[in-house]
Amino acid sequence: MPTLVNYSGDGDFYTRSSFCSHVDVYCPSRKRPRINGPFVVESSIFVAKKPSIEILPDECLFEILRRLPGGRERSASACVSNRWLMLLSSIRSSEFYWSKTPQGKLNAVKIDPISNNRVSSSTELSSEDRDLEVECDGYLTRSIEGKKATDVRLAAIAVGTTSRGGLGKLLIRGSNSLRIVTNVGLSAIARGCPSLRVLSLWNVPSIGDEGLFEIARECHSLEKLDLCQCPSISNKGVLAIAENCPNLTSFTIESCSNVGNESLQAVGKYCTKLQSVTIKDCPFVGDQGVSSILSLASAVLTKVKLQTLNVTDFSAAVIGHYGKAITNLVLGGLQNVSQKGFWVMGNAQGLHALSSLTITSCRGMTDLSLEAVGRGCPNLKQICLRKCCFVSDSGLVACAKAANSLESLQFEECNRITQAGILNALSNCNSKLKSLSLNKCLAVKDLSPESSMIYPSESLRSLSVRSCPEFGSTSLAIIGKLCPQLHHLDLSGLCGITDSGLLPLLESFQNGLAKVNLSGCVNLTDEVVFALARFHGGTLESLNLDGCRNLTDASLLALAENCPLLNNIDVSKCLITNSGIAVLSHGVQQNLQILSLSGCSMISNKSLPSLKKLGRTLVGLNLQHCNSISNSTIQFLTKTLWRCDILS
Repeated sequence: MPTLVNYSGDGDFYTRSSFCSHVDVYCPSRKRPRINGPFVVESSIFVAKKPSIEILPDECLFEILRRLPGGRERSASACVSNRWLMLLSSIRSSEFYWSKTPQGKLNAVKIDPISNNRVSSSTELSSEDRDLEVECDGYLTRSIEGKKATDVRLAAIAVGTTSRGGLGKLLIRGSNSLRIVTNVGLSAIARGCPSLRVLSLWNVPSIGDEGLFEIARECHSLEKLDLCQCPSISNKGVLAIAENCPNLTSFTIESCSNVGNESLQAVGKYCTKLQSVTIKDCPFVGDQGVSSILSLASAVLTKVKLQTLNVTDFSAAVIGHYGKAITNLVLGGLQNVSQKGFWVMGNAQGLHALSSLTITSCRGMTDLSLEAVGRGCPNLKQICLRKCCFVSDSGLVACAKAANSLESLQFEECNRITQAGILNALSNCNSKLKSLSLNKCLAVKDLSPESSMIYPSESLRSLSVRSCPEFGSTSLAIIGKLCPQLHHLDLSGLCGITDSGLLPLLESFQNGLAKVNLSGCVNLTDEVVFALARFHGGTLESLNLDGCRNLTDASLLALAENCPLLNNIDVSKCLITNSGIAVLSHGVQQNLQILSLSGCSMISNKSLPSLKKLGRTLVGLNLQHCNSISNSTIQFLTKTLWRCDILS
């Protein structure tokens, strides 16, 4: 102070009340640069920052958000920022401030600041909060695929669906390569959607046991679980679901490399309502897991599908003994199940309810085992065998004799099945057989004329012979005598048949065909379509002529004039022009819904008025590879025919 008091010089004391009132500040004189403009002080120095809720920590914001009264308010708040969205999605349904009471009132849960205990007081339900009554019913379905599948998207679904009926079904197909779906997103679904009943996860490798733990903890109403290509999910996650979701009725697991017998045992033990089981390509699943789930859930289990598993004859025997409720059985790629296993399965007398059996690529399925299955399954109605190379005519005939309720026979790539075996099976089969399908059976060839002495099958309504290269005109003549009551005829891929063989067949059917598929029959001409229109025009509903390259506009004229019930026409890769489309647009069809013109290069923009007229009833139009139709015409049709799905 003495120095300051005794100071003498050029300096002065100034009173600067604008900075600090009632305080003298010593400011020595100094040279300053000349300022031509006015002196402006930045206002932000003196203006205090406005208070913001964003400065609150997550714990405080959590307490605020959980006190929002209803789903609409939560959805609106979730739009503020990703931080708010993720915080809202982390709140469990039971943690929200408002909760329902059985009397239809809202229970205002308050926190005592002293005791930190909850204090409830009932209030009447206001109109703004009535959406709470339907929040947990689970009406909505959401399906997200590919790049749309992210944690943020799942969090938004969890928050947004509560005020719209609640999420009941969620399907995730694939994952975003940059922002993958993780346990965080699935946990948000679990916390916000306790009404979830169906969960399907396909090809989401980043979702593991932690996500399933949350689903098991919150979604006790889960009824269907579908896991495919989820390598991060192990026995622990599936075990948690089994122990906490007793209402599970459908369980599917495919290509999950870390799931094994332990989890299947738990599913069989705890899920007493299980009705459907699908297990495919899981290397750690063996006899122990399969036998446990089949034996423990045998009372209600109706559908079983086992494919590409390391199981043996023991599992096949368990199916035959414990499958008393099974109605639909699919077995594929079981290379370790021998003829003995299938024979025991049929003779165990436990598959009395079985109505549909599909077996694919199983070397143990032979003539002996097929006969045993036919005898041991008295209610079997449908048999489908694919790539069963050891099944021959004798096994087919024996099974047809033993299975008294058989209605459908399907064979694909069974190259020991011949036409003689098929005819004998039909002759020895009961009068209930309605459908016969042969696909890529190389041994099905034309027979000698004496084989035509076969009694007709009055019950057969559907016949499909596809891609059997040796099936020719002689076989067509036999079909006409054997199946006079056909309604559905599929001869697709038979390159060897001609007009001379098919025309007599079309004349032999008595009640009129409803569905005809001649796709890939490249040697047919307009004469076949003329015969179809003449003999079956009054009943014909669907006609597929894809790849019949010799057909012209004359075929469309015959159909337009004689087939009023026709609702599905496929003339792809045919010689159709604008004139044919114009004729069809003036035809007698009242409800043509699907029209396929793919590869018809002679159709141009001139067909626009006709296509527009046809579009009044169309729901599907295929214009792919119609190179003479411009993009502007396609865009106009897409805009005008808003009800129609157009492929271009």
